[in-house]
Amino acid sequence: MISGKSVVNFAFSALLLVAIAAPADAARKKTYKEVDVANGGSVKGKISFTGAVPADAIEKILITKNADVCGKGEREVAWVDVKDGALRGVFVFLDKVKEGKKWAKPELGTYLVNQKGCRFRPWAQVVRPGAFIIRNSDAGVLHNINARELIGVEKGRVVKKTLFNFGQPDPGDIKDKIKPRRSHYIGINCEAHNFMFGFMLAPIHPYAVVVGDDGSFSIDNIPPGKYTLKAWHPRYGVKKTKITVAAKGALSADFAFTDAK
Repeated sequence: MISGKSVVNFAFSALLLVAIAAPADAARKKTYKEVDVANGGSVKGKISFTGAVPADAIEKILITKNADVCGKGEREVAWVDVKDGALRGVFVFLDKVKEGKKWAKPELGTYLVNQKGCRFRPWAQVVRPGAFIIRNSDAGVLHNINARELIGVEKGRVVKKTLFNFGQPDPGDIKDKIKPRRSHYIGINCEAHNFMFGFMLAPIHPYAVVVGDDGSFSIDNIPPGKYTLKAWHPRYGVKKTKITVAAKGALSADFAFTDAK
């Protein structure tokens, strides 16, 4: 016969095993396998903006320090960047891809964010989780980059968790890693200059892009199958649609954002 105390201990042990196993299971679900993709398909489209552009689409922030490098007067920060009906600064990506094409090498040889002219360059970029460089190209300017994991973006209740926070008083590079745990949405800002902002997307797979200046995007070499295609704008959140990629198939999928409530 099992005593009441033994039952309690057994139940506690079972719960402990579940708690220990859960993170490992979650980690396994977030893995991505690089394979040679045969008969891959593609999806392309455009991100548009409908309706009136909000009055605060462009925020003007007074430059109060390092005017010789940062410029004089006001810095215009484009929170909603619309040109000829196209919405720019949007990330488009496939959700929960388990295996597919290999990551391409970064254009500059490594993933980095460059602080130059008191701006983050680029403003928006897709990065692979892992090695990352924070560069200060502004001589004589102290920058303090703060990168935050944006948790809850798709639920509309964002909680920010700091990934790294570095002060850089001199030109040069700081090497670190992008290691998001709960969200691949990332916001960056400079704690020393209140007009410096940027955004990153750090998915575990390479099926993600930032739209072009005309709002267009293209994702190729996708293994045939069913997927959820998502578009993220830092102010307006995430839109999504279901797609089915056929072998060597070519799909079109557009997204429209608006400020209307």
